[in-house]
Amino acid sequence: MAVTRADVARLAGTSPALVSYVLNGGPRQVAPATRVRIEAAIAELGYRPNMSARSLRMNRGHALGMVIPDGANPFFSELSAVIEAAAFERGYPLFVGNAAGDFEREQAYVRTFIDRRVEGMLAISSSWETGIGDACEEAGMVLVALDRIIDPSRFAHVMCDSVGGTQQAVTHLIEHGHREIACLSGPHVSTAEDRVQGYRNALEASGLPEGPIVRTDFGGAAGYQGLAQIMAAPRRPTAVFVTSDLQAMGMLRAAYDVGLRVPDDLAVVAFDGIEYSRYTRPGLTTMVQPTRRMGELAVDLLLEQIDSHTADPGVRNLEATLKKRGSCGCLDEF
Repeated sequence: MAVTRADVARLAGTSPALVSYVLNGGPRQVAPATRVRIEAAIAELGYRPNMSARSLRMNRGHALGMVIPDGANPFFSELSAVIEAAAFERGYPLFVGNAAGDFEREQAYVRTFIDRRVEGMLAISSSWETGIGDACEEAGMVLVALDRIIDPSRFAHVMCDSVGGTQQAVTHLIEHGHREIACLSGPHVSTAEDRVQGYRNALEASGLPEGPIVRTDFGGAAGYQGLAQIMAAPRRPTAVFVTSDLQAMGMLRAAYDVGLRVPDDLAVVAFDGIEYSRYTRPGLTTMVQPTRRMGELAVDLLLEQIDSHTADPGVRNLEATLKKRGSCGCLDEF
């Protein structure tokens, strides 16, 4: 079996990306000690780069493809920008298709990328349908899924731990003294379901009753409209966990419009950690996803599989970090 770049990386105790930097003379500098380990691994394994494959990488047609569910959502925009930068640093242009919440449009982008013979696909699926996975598998194309589950038995997934992160966020509200806590969820996708589960886990662990759970889209308008449903519950909540920052930003505006003071009348905690969440008033307390780590890991996993011609299924779960701001009752420092 031919020695691959991934084999060299394993022996040297480093990443395939650093092996590429040594072989290609960039685009990043490699620490001298790391370079020595990589060069020693190359010599020990007798690794020889595939020059025909390398020349293809220099051609304009060589690229990776990525499908996102909603380009208007800042979280997906930020994540795709990180992935584009990571791919570019490793010598690959990235084509991005915005499904705009439309399953047929998502499938059209997938077919287009396959027809254009991109070397690998990254995908944040707009649904739980397995269309992306089936199409890539049929075409013999490597796929890495992000943020939402496609099929961990067949494909590599890079996720943020939504269950554990949400449990931490809701526990933080409980520590502020709240006992009536609602949940504004997103649509029926794996990420939203995991966050609802984390919400339930936190309440159960504290012996508290489950509050109202309202399902909407992930957008700001949905969050604005969701406030009325949340506050119409028989037991009026004093706090709400919101499954995305964009929803929460809409809810903050709705609270202001109806005269609710945040956090005095209603505390709000969300999930994503997008750049704009720091500019609300009060600042939005949120679970910050490790976007850069997610993007770089996804690209490296994809390139390793392209190089080795093998799949590497399963889920890689990364932890979110609680960013405390004023919307939950913490000190609101800007």
